[in-house]
Amino acid sequence: MKGSGTYFVTSATWERRALFIRTRACEIFLEALLHYRGQGTYRLHAFVLMPDHFHVLITPGSEKSLERVVQYIKGASARHIGEQLNMRFPVWQRGFSDHRIRDLHDYESHLQYIEQNPVRSRLAAAPNEYPWSSASGRFQIDGAPQGLKPGLYRSDRHA
Repeated sequence: MKGSGTYFVTSATWERRALFIRTRACEIFLEALLHYRGQGTYRLHAFVLMPDHFHVLITPGSEKSLERVVQYIKGASARHIGEQLNMRFPVWQRGFSDHRIRDLHDYESHLQYIEQNPVRSRLAAAPNEYPWSSASGRFQIDGAPQGLKPGLYRSDRHA
């Protein structure tokens, strides 16, 4: 299905290797991620690159499937990391996990998860201090997707 919603996507490095402790590897991944966003392949709402995985909140363009979008991100980053850092083993595990965002509450919950990931892992004291995250404020990011319904919050369910 093409262009059908917003997703929280996670993918891990091959054998969960901490490849993204090297600054240049992080830069290469972000160059690929932001390149395809700049081309309009998808709307990028949030991201975090951790030492052995990444999370993104992403809305594929109307002509792209989620699978193709993730293939672009992982394929380009792996190819350039291999070329520029002379790595001869795979960068990414096969596949990825995804969760379709149901409503605004779901979106905000996953956004907070992304922003807090480096803090929970003790890589930063605050979300804006971690350089490989949209929470750092260093990157151009798309706003929340249009048309998300407010959703039911726990306190609303008993009303």
